[in-house]
Amino acid sequence: MPNVTPELVARAYAALATGDREKIREYWAEDLRWLVPGHNHLSGWKEGLGSFLGFMGQVGALSGGSFHMDNLCTTVSEEYSADVSRNRGHRAGHPDKQLDILAVHVLRWRDGRVIEGRGAIMEDGTTRYDQFWSPV
Repeated sequence: MPNVTPELVARAYAALATGDREKIREYWAEDLRWLVPGHNHLSGWKEGLGSFLGFMGQVGALSGGSFHMDNLCTTVSEEYSADVSRNRGHRAGHPDKQLDILAVHVLRWRDGRVIEGRGAIMEDGTTRYDQFWSPV
């Protein structure tokens, strides 16, 4: 099993940002499971890479492409990584509806690919996250 490194985690997120499914598949498994936190229409388990990418597409559309994550730090072990990020954006067509939260993503890796991910939001960020994604 390849060692999980901060550089590997960064490459996985960079591949995801390209939107190129073939590039994404280098780092994200087809049988990926991803848990979106909160209590909004985006929350819950995304089963499979297609479902996860569909979720990411919704995030992009609802934020008018403004949503972005700034990595603050990453820690790794043989099978897991955890990264802390500042997530920001505004709702499409509603620049006054803004998001600015701290989140942690815990990723489980197998053979150099993410097989499971879970997001967690700090402090009152979950409430702000749910409000941000609520209908406008």
